[in-house]
Amino acid sequence: MAHRRPGNALLCAAIVMVWVAGCSKNVSSDSGAAAASQAVPVQVRVTPSVKIPDATEYLSILKSRRSANINPQVEGQITKIFVKSGDHVAAGAALMQIDPLKQEATVNSQDAARMAQEAMVRNAKTQLDREQRLYDAKVVAKQDLDNAQTTYDSAVAQLKSLSEQVNQQNVELHYYKVAAPMDGIVGDIPVRVGDRVMVSTLLTTVDQPGALEAYIYVPAEKGGAIRLGLPVELLGEDGSVAATSKITFISPQVDTDTQTVLAKATVENPGAKLRIAQQLRARVIWGTHEGPVVPVLAVTRINGQFFVFLAVKEGQNTVARQKLLKVSDTIGNDFAVLDGLHAGDHVIISGTDFLQDGMPVAEQVQPEAPAAAAAKSSHGG
Repeated sequence: MAHRRPGNALLCAAIVMVWVAGCSKNVSSDSGAAAASQAVPVQVRVTPSVKIPDATEYLSILKSRRSANINPQVEGQITKIFVKSGDHVAAGAALMQIDPLKQEATVNSQDAARMAQEAMVRNAKTQLDREQRLYDAKVVAKQDLDNAQTTYDSAVAQLKSLSEQVNQQNVELHYYKVAAPMDGIVGDIPVRVGDRVMVSTLLTTVDQPGALEAYIYVPAEKGGAIRLGLPVELLGEDGSVAATSKITFISPQVDTDTQTVLAKATVENPGAKLRIAQQLRARVIWGTHEGPVVPVLAVTRINGQFFVFLAVKEGQNTVARQKLLKVSDTIGNDFAVLDGLHAGDHVIISGTDFLQDGMPVAEQVQPEAPAAAAAKSSHGG
């Protein structure tokens, strides 16, 4: 009997270990089931990798490719303004009238002098004809005929000079009525009736609708990188793309006042949606690179830093883990991610306000947006 006790003890110990192991397994199964039942349902988006533009935004001003500044060609006081801003005018249409009274008086005075000279020419011609007859009859000397001829020639020359002066003054008289140089739309009119203007005074502008040019002012330090053909996006006030173009002109000089290089981009303007002198942000696209993007609505900003929640597999469970991001510009409804996220990560896009780091979640993968899928496939994704 004494030899059976150790065997019985071993058997009892084995039974106890099996019972403990069974209890432990049941507890673990119950804990996993409990965690699964407490998981918060969330929608996730699998992070795509897309072509991200390397771009910089600058101020640009739209100008007409066919725009005329209207300055007076004479000095004087404005007496009439025949148009208003926004009017469509034809070439030659009257825009303004500058007081012509003084010029009209000059023209009348010179015209009177011309008429008097015409009378003198007629008189000189009569005298010359008389001297010619007397000379032919050998009544007067040759010198008398020559003197009459000189008088006549001088009178004719003087008449020609006066006639040219009258014509010149008549041409100048036409300048007192300011006319449109071409068909177009009248711009701002900064002058008023009664203002005295000089040849340097800007009266208005006449612009032809159609294609515009975006004047883009690039800092001199980027002047070496800009080149013809670079894509340009003009952005509206809401950040949407209002027009696309390419760099068509680069100034060979740096503006000494602003230390910028002028670049131009031709902008087609169907429907005249863009306006002359309108200021827009111009996004110059230097190139592209492959990288991840994240929905703007999935990003939380805390103390100036950007965070997202990822659905991460840990053992048999899926938990929410908060991740610090470094983001760049927006691309549509997404942020371009510089660091902290990789293609294929599961980004939680719903219920983030109620999540905590390490909280169990039950993920529901959101189908890829058609636009993102198209962009991905077009770039070889």
